[in-house]
This record gives sequence, structure tokens and C-alpha cells, in this order.
Amino acid sequence: MNICIFAGARPNFIKIAPIIRAIQALSPSRGVESTLVYAGRADDPTLESSLFDDLQIAPPDVFLGVECENLNELTGQVMSQFERYLSQHPTDAVVVVDDLASTMAAAIVTKKQGLLLAHIAAGTRSFDITMPKEINRLVIDGLSDILFTAGISNNSIANKEGAELSKVYMVGNVLIDNIRYNQSRQVRPHVLDAMGLEDGAYLVFTLNRKALLANRDNLDAMIAAVRRSSSLPVLAPLRSKAAGVFLGLESMQAQGAPFHLVSPMSYLEFSYLISHAKGIITDSGNVAEEATFYRIPCITLNSYTEHVETVKVGSNVLVGEDSTLLAEKVEDLVNDRWKPCEVPDRWDGRSAERIVQTLLTIGN
Repeated sequence: MNICIFAGARPNFIKIAPIIRAIQALSPSRGVESTLVYAGRADDPTLESSLFDDLQIAPPDVFLGVECENLNELTGQVMSQFERYLSQHPTDAVVVVDDLASTMAAAIVTKKQGLLLAHIAAGTRSFDITMPKEINRLVIDGLSDILFTAGISNNSIANKEGAELSKVYMVGNVLIDNIRYNQSRQVRPHVLDAMGLEDGAYLVFTLNRKALLANRDNLDAMIAAVRRSSSLPVLAPLRSKAAGVFLGLESMQAQGAPFHLVSPMSYLEFSYLISHAKGIITDSGNVAEEATFYRIPCITLNSYTEHVETVKVGSNVLVGEDSTLLAEKVEDLVNDRWKPCEVPDRWDGRSAERIVQTLLTIGN
């Protein structure tokens, strides 16, 4: 069986790494081969040299070389390049993850070629059709032959939208496989020692969502709210665009808890940073999921979450873009007034095994 694993952007590699390792762990007699295809370029600056070493997987076998800001143009270019790839390489199944425009493009081409399509992190919804990613999710799930979900809420969404029960498999959160696999390999970032910070004596702040970055006045108010509500230092390992916006905020000149813009970290360094923090403030669903696994208080700057379990039983709290509510939750966090939390069902580090076994059962 020839399986093509498709990645559209850096975060996808973190979720597909366990799948690649699970396939490699199979005995040769199972006759399974996998190819990792990346939509972007080989010199993509977001793919730091240590990423694949940290994840313990090889770099992509194929780079489609697509680089485009306009999502419609990107979709078309990925469709063209991926169609060319599939026409030249025998493939039985394509595995895609999450909800990017490039992921949707790969899904469309896969089904036009009449191949088996499996979607990891299926059944996630914001229920806001004005969001491009929501459209991507609907299209990908609608086309997929196999929908791998992380929790019962995602199963429910997929079923309500008409997915046949036989297509939906609750395998758990594959992101957690990586966390469990790499937990003993974490690397304490040098910046903590350079700043004299002990574990549990700092907050972590991450920022990437375009809507947040675009509304600078509201973002300014939210940063000011964090600084007023906490005496702990806040470490912000932001990448280029977010870092530029961050440095231009007036709130960074005001009195309050110190914000420290630090260089982006390797995967293993960042894992240590968040797992040993007092708390996390983020707009990333992946970071919120990792926080729930570590039972670290997490405030999400969004009105919805892809995995509602992080809110229902986990450590996550949604504040949207409300600076007043953000300030209230930061005060609760630093004063140890956080809700009790647990690790959701099937976040046990064996999701990839379930995914690969299902692919083998259905694909053969």
C-alpha cells in the first residue's frame, strides 16, 4: 500500500510525525510505503533545520514549491502541482491534516484522481462560514472517505452533517502522540537561564491569528490588560510578522508586567517552555491542546476552539478578543484560582497507531 502524507504548513508536520513513525514501525511484511509531500519550498524559513530532528522524521520527500499570499491562487497552484505529482507516482491513499487552503486543494485533487482520502482532525467547526478555514473544513470532510476525529464532539459534528457512521473513527488527538513521545527529550531554553527564570515563574504569550494582528487597537488593549493583571514576566516567542506588530504597540511602553520578545524556539525548546510555565495566553488551538495535556492554565484569544474538550474537561478558557475578560482571567491564573482539569479521553499517545491500523484495514 502506497500512502501519500500531505503537509501544507509547519504545524502540520507536528501532527503527521507520529503517523510516519507508526508506519515505519510496521514490519516489512505489511508492505506499506509512505511518501511525505510538502506544499511549500525546500528553503521555507518556517522550517528550521532542527524541526525534523526534533520530531525524529526525515524531511519531506517532495516539495511542491508553492509560495503565494493569495489563498485562491495558492489553492490553484497546489492543485496543479499535486495533480502532477499523483500522475507520476503510484498512490493508493492520501492523508491530509487540519484545514488549510493547501489541504483543501490536495483533498480535491485526491478525489478527482479516484484515490482514498483520509482526513486527520476531522469534524472541527467554528460555525462561522465567513472564515476561510471553515469552508476548507466543510469541503475536506465532505470529500473524505475516512474521517479521523479527536473527540466525541467532533464525531457528533461529522454525523450531524451527514457523514456515514462507517466513515468516522474517533482515534484521539494525534498531537498528543508527539508530546508523549518527546516529553523526555525536551530542552530547557537558554533564555530562561539568561533571564534567571525558574520553572513556573513566567507566562507564555503566542500570537499568529491574522484577525488579531489586523486590529491593532484592540490588540493593544489586550496586551495592556495582561500587563496590568500580572506581575510575572511574559515570554513571547513570536515569528517575524507577529513580532513586528507586537513591537509597534503602544502598550509595550506602558507600566506593568514585563513582556519579553524572544526568538522563535525549536520544537523541543518550545515544548519545555509551555510545559513549565505558570500559564499560557495564546490564539493557537495546538498550543491550547498541549496546555490541556500538561494541565497548564491556558487563556485562548478566540471565541471558539477546534477541540471543545480542552474547555469542557481541560485547562482552556476562551476570552475571544475581550480585553476586560482577558484581564479577569489573567488575575485568576496568577492567583491560583483556576478550574480543575483532566486530560480528555483517548489523548493517550496511541492515536497514530489507530490511524495506521484503520488505513491498512480499509485500504487493503
